[in-house]
Amino acid sequence: MSTSSTVERAFAAALYADSDSALDTGASVLAADPASDAELARRGEEFVAAAWRRGWQPADVVRIVRRDLDDVHVRLLISSILKEGEGERAPRGARWAAQLEELEAEPHDLRTDRFSRATATLELYRLLLRLPSIEPLEAPRPPVTAAAPQETRMLARIRALLAKAEATGFPEEAEALSAKAQELMARHSIDEALIAARTHAKDTPGACRIGVEAPYETAKAVLLDAVAGANRCRAVWNEALCFSTVVGFEPDLEAVELLYTSLLVQATAAMTKVEAAQRAGGRKRTKTFRQSFLAAYAHRIGDRLASVAEEQVTATEGELLPVLAARDVAVADHLDRMFPETVTTRMRGVTDEAGWHEGAAAADRAQVRGRRPLP
Repeated sequence: MSTSSTVERAFAAALYADSDSALDTGASVLAADPASDAELARRGEEFVAAAWRRGWQPADVVRIVRRDLDDVHVRLLISSILKEGEGERAPRGARWAAQLEELEAEPHDLRTDRFSRATATLELYRLLLRLPSIEPLEAPRPPVTAAAPQETRMLARIRALLAKAEATGFPEEAEALSAKAQELMARHSIDEALIAARTHAKDTPGACRIGVEAPYETAKAVLLDAVAGANRCRAVWNEALCFSTVVGFEPDLEAVELLYTSLLVQATAAMTKVEAAQRAGGRKRTKTFRQSFLAAYAHRIGDRLASVAEEQVTATEGELLPVLAARDVAVADHLDRMFPETVTTRMRGVTDEAGWHEGAAAADRAQVRGRRPLP
């Protein structure tokens, strides 16, 4: 029997049925034929390539598999993704390359018995086979200016500041570090917009996806939307697939990714600290408290970021206003092309008054206004 027919028999038995017995049958067929391993791996690369054609990117697929399956499936998936990308002639953009680099750093070796491996492989392929088509992402086209390294010194400084803000246990220090990071982000974005306008460079918006996962995903999506709006981007949340698509120009997309991730870490740390104090006082806190906390945090941070962004704009030369207006139109047009139909959603579970007040207070402590540098 050929290795191809072995794999076909296993697929026919297991891929299109949800029962455990069908899965066991397919795994038994594969486990009994070691010669089929190479063909089975090749089919995995085909499933991965099909996901790319349906609009998915490496980080998106890994996120879904991590949510719905187990670590063994994630390892198998990473191996298939890296193998599929070997020897690729046409690069798919800097973000795609960065995602592959992150996957290469994750463990993807697998040591288990043949039957267990075959079972996990078929479970993974079932999921990949059923991934829906989603909006393909068009990478933003950077302006044609003087050559610059992929990771500019400015972005390296911003990353370092936010990392320190997340690590410190002192709210005042975190506030000052986050403020300086936001100041650098705004300056970087404005500089890029002015350079593109003055040199008449062809600069177009693009999009990226950012994971928005349970628990409290609605509040997290609101926080991301607030950060995106303050940085002249637009965000569309896909609740079922656990991500938001953010549309904007490249410097602004980078700012949104960095700032959202950092603020989420800081909000979670602040919430944990408040809950510990509440428990010490004999008061029990619930899921409703946490949802209300994060909702208030997102609302207050959004107001503050918008205010700081407006201050940065008014402090620049008058030529910036028409440039930013044109960029806003370009972002809105790009969003409409990607998502011709969107709906709004209501946040539920925001009923805990103490959670709301504590979340707002935490957002105040994480304010992003310029302050004197720390000594």
